[in-house]
Amino acid sequence: MQQLCARALPVLPLEFAGNTVKGSADPANAPGVIKAITRGVELVKSGQASAICTAPIHKKALIDGAQFAFPGHTEFLAHLAGKSRVVMMLASPALRVVPATIHIPLADVPRVLTPELLTEVIEITAEGLRRQFGISHPRIAVAGLNPHAGEGGAMGQEELLWINDLVSGWQAADLTLTGPHPADTLFHAAARARYDAAICMYHDQALIPIKTLDFDHGVNVTLGLPFIRTSPDHGTAFDIAGADRANPSSLIEALKLAQRMAQDTAKSAVSAP
Repeated sequence: MQQLCARALPVLPLEFAGNTVKGSADPANAPGVIKAITRGVELVKSGQASAICTAPIHKKALIDGAQFAFPGHTEFLAHLAGKSRVVMMLASPALRVVPATIHIPLADVPRVLTPELLTEVIEITAEGLRRQFGISHPRIAVAGLNPHAGEGGAMGQEELLWINDLVSGWQAADLTLTGPHPADTLFHAAARARYDAAICMYHDQALIPIKTLDFDHGVNVTLGLPFIRTSPDHGTAFDIAGADRANPSSLIEALKLAQRMAQDTAKSAVSAP
């Protein structure tokens, strides 16, 4: 397998029951898609593969065809790995961001965002940066929840009630944690030079800056799994299937990043005490 990978991209044959039609998803293929994901996890857990790079899936087709019980790829991979909490990172050469809350209404963010959740997100992000990105002393910036990070309580109380204390009280010799920072001054070039990843409080706070800075090269990375998983930061794009208009940049970057992360993980394992 290693000799083949040095010269080409091997394709493992998998059977699918449904038809293949450009621009549409056949629910009959759902069991085959689920089997393919499961097979990928088996290969990486057994050491036959170094990482998983997943392509976009059509969630409705999986639900219709196989009663898929997970919101998406990430949750299914966490289930297969036996993990209760994983973290989504969006990474590009310009920026790495981690949303503490993801696909929930904005009105629900203050309720869902708790000290326990933010603590887990910080810990998983820091460990991922150390182990899979080769950053021995990560620098993590935490964004505020409210405009101007609450501005002393004038624009929200969460920073005063617990976010300030959580960040300032963090004790870790191999981690620099700063914040909460006003999100509107966290993503310009000089600010980005001061941290390795930014933890944001909700979906758009994280994804708008990275997609504005580097839309075509963003990669979705799942931290907290016992293996490396990347994916392109876009959906199925059925509307342009077969039109020769698809941009492969994000998938190419996802494959390249998976390789770099595998190399950094191997180095971290060797240097670990």
